[in-house]
Amino acid sequence: MVPRCQAVNNRGRHLTGPARTYCSRALRPRPLVGLSESTLLESLGGVTGVLNTLCEGSDLTTSQAEAVMDVVFDGDVDAAQVAGILVALRAKGETADELTGMVRSMLGHATRVTLDVEALDIVGTGGDDKGSVNISTMAAFVIAGAGQPVCKHGNRAASSKVGTADVLEALGVKIECSPEEVAESIAQRNFGFCFAPAFHPAMRFVGPVRKALGIRTAFNVLGPLANPAQPPYLLVGTADPHSLENMATVLGQNGVKRAWVVHARDGYDELSTSALSDVVEVVGQDDGTIEYNRFEINPASYSLTSPGEGELLGGDATVNARALIDLLEGASGAVRDIVLLNAAAGLVIAGRVSSLEEGILLGAQALDSGAARGVLSSLVG
Repeated sequence: MVPRCQAVNNRGRHLTGPARTYCSRALRPRPLVGLSESTLLESLGGVTGVLNTLCEGSDLTTSQAEAVMDVVFDGDVDAAQVAGILVALRAKGETADELTGMVRSMLGHATRVTLDVEALDIVGTGGDDKGSVNISTMAAFVIAGAGQPVCKHGNRAASSKVGTADVLEALGVKIECSPEEVAESIAQRNFGFCFAPAFHPAMRFVGPVRKALGIRTAFNVLGPLANPAQPPYLLVGTADPHSLENMATVLGQNGVKRAWVVHARDGYDELSTSALSDVVEVVGQDDGTIEYNRFEINPASYSLTSPGEGELLGGDATVNARALIDLLEGASGAVRDIVLLNAAAGLVIAGRVSSLEEGILLGAQALDSGAARGVLSSLVG
């Protein structure tokens, strides 16, 4: 949990509702010194000891969590034990330290991407059980059309119906690209996609387990936090309101410049146009400390359409791809409005605009001018 203080948040006119600023503190990752991975595991009694520790409700340290995931990603842990670790973490509740260690291990086993631009990722954990269209994917095209480079990190569906990769593939976008191809696409088109299995090959030891479980696990949280390009700007949505501060803390420890972790009170893992959304903002300071601001966003402040029954409902990959094309070709209504709100947030985070109002206008311009459609066309052509 991030420590709180009685500071006043005066950052930005785009915020609505009461705001609180959390105490800043240095949260840069510290290297693991002295104990080897095997020694750390031995101190816990091996993987079986880790399972016992978690089942007893005890937490792992950052280094312990990293060591456990290292052996998982090396393929040295039985699938049943991997499932046990994930379920035990879920039942106990993952801590920020545990998630930080797991993210470090994921990135340590990842194929990294080097970018020459400061990109943004907009991504959700999934698992909100809404069955909606792919709002963050739609918003990514709007953001790119508005001039902000986007490095989207995603996968096929795990605990939701349709993932980003499913939709992009249905649109005819090449999803399996090399690091160089991703970087070139972002430089030329403002949009690149990191297909998680291609950049996190070690996830092959976890993916089948996660799919078989069919429930939210730590990896719903880890995926959005482990973009192999490590972009400095992120808009991360979570279906679990209790994970807001943990996810924000992990992002702070990983050195982002600015990020929002959001949860809508009607359950969406993105900003909603029909309910208040809770936001924890992460702002990296020049002196290496992190500022955390908590606030609410009220969609009623922005004259946006509240969706009627079923208006945001999606379907399979083909249906959701069609909805994205309709949006880019000028469709109005509830889908456009929720996409514009989330795109506006991304533009605020990346510093392209200073308020959500300005971001909504810039996003609408990207849609109406055909710029957002042009981004997709350049990827398909």
